[in-house]
Amino acid sequence: MADAEVGDDGFGDDPTVRRLEATFAERVGKEQALFVPSGTMANQIALRVLGVPGTTVLAGRRQHLVAREEAAAGMNAAVQVVTFEDDDGTLDPTELERWVQDGRAGWSASSAIFVEDTHGEVGGRVWPLEQLEAVAALGLPVHLDGARLWNAAVASGTTVAERAAHATTVTCCVSKGLGAPVGSLLAGPHDLVARARVERKRLGGGMRQVGILAAAALVALDRVERLADDHARARRVARDAATRWPGSVDVALVHTNIVRIEVPDPAAVVAHLAGAGVLAAAGGATCVRLVTHADVDDADMDRVAAALEAAP
Repeated sequence: MADAEVGDDGFGDDPTVRRLEATFAERVGKEQALFVPSGTMANQIALRVLGVPGTTVLAGRRQHLVAREEAAAGMNAAVQVVTFEDDDGTLDPTELERWVQDGRAGWSASSAIFVEDTHGEVGGRVWPLEQLEAVAALGLPVHLDGARLWNAAVASGTTVAERAAHATTVTCCVSKGLGAPVGSLLAGPHDLVARARVERKRLGGGMRQVGILAAAALVALDRVERLADDHARARRVARDAATRWPGSVDVALVHTNIVRIEVPDPAAVVAHLAGAGVLAAAGGATCVRLVTHADVDDADMDRVAAALEAAP
C-alpha cells in the first residue's frame, strides 16, 4: 500500500485502481469494473442503473439489499422492491416467473432481479449454478450481490466467471474473507459501468488517491485459494456449537465461512464470547453469527471451542 502508484480516481487516472478494475472484470468475465467504498454502495448503484423508475425489483426478503442496508433502496431508487422467500438462500424461479408474467398481464412491471451468493443471512450458503441460470432465463437483468463470490466459487469447485455468467452486473467485497481493509467492486457491460461511475459520484463515493486501497485489494485477489481454510474452520465452529446446543446449527449446511447459531439469549452469548476474546454478533433475535476470516488460525479455533463450551 505504501508503494502504490496513485493518481486521481475522480478523473479515472489512478493507475493502481485501473489495474484492479481490469483484473476483477477479467476474472468475473465482464467488460469493465468500478471500485467503490462498500458492498452496500455497490448494490445501491446497481439498483439505480438496473431498476427502471416506476417498476418493481425482485429480491429475497433476507438479502443484504433488503435487510442490511438501512432501507436505502427506498431512498436511492424510484422502484418498489418486491420480496420472495429465501429461507434456503435462493429464490424459486417459478415464483419469480409468476410475478413477471402477472406484470405483463397488468400488474406492476418488473425491471430487474437481485440475488445474493453466498447468502449471508442463511449462513453463507451457495447458489446452485443451474438455479442462477434459471433465474436469468426469465429475461430480466440480474444483479448478483457476490459480496462473498470467491467463497461461493471455492466451496462449489467452480470459477467466479462461471458464477457471474448469468448476471448482468456482479459485485464482490475485497474485505471480509479476502482480507483487504476496505472496498468492493461492481462489474458489468461498458455502458452500465459508465452509468455506475456517475451514480458513485452522486452517492459520494468518488475517491482521489485511492490506489493505496486498490493495492491491498489486488493482494486480496491473489490469495483467494486460502478461503478453503476459512470454510474448514467454520465447520469446526459449527460442530462445536452443535455439541454445546444440540439442534442449534445444521453442520451440513455450513458451506462457507459463516456460522449462524440459534440460542435462547444471543446477547448473553455474545457478551460471554467477547469476554473470552472471541468477537461475534447477534445475527437476529434468536441467533449468534460467527465468521471465519484471514486473520484467524487453528489456535484461534481452539479458543473459540473453549468459549463455546463454557457459554451460557
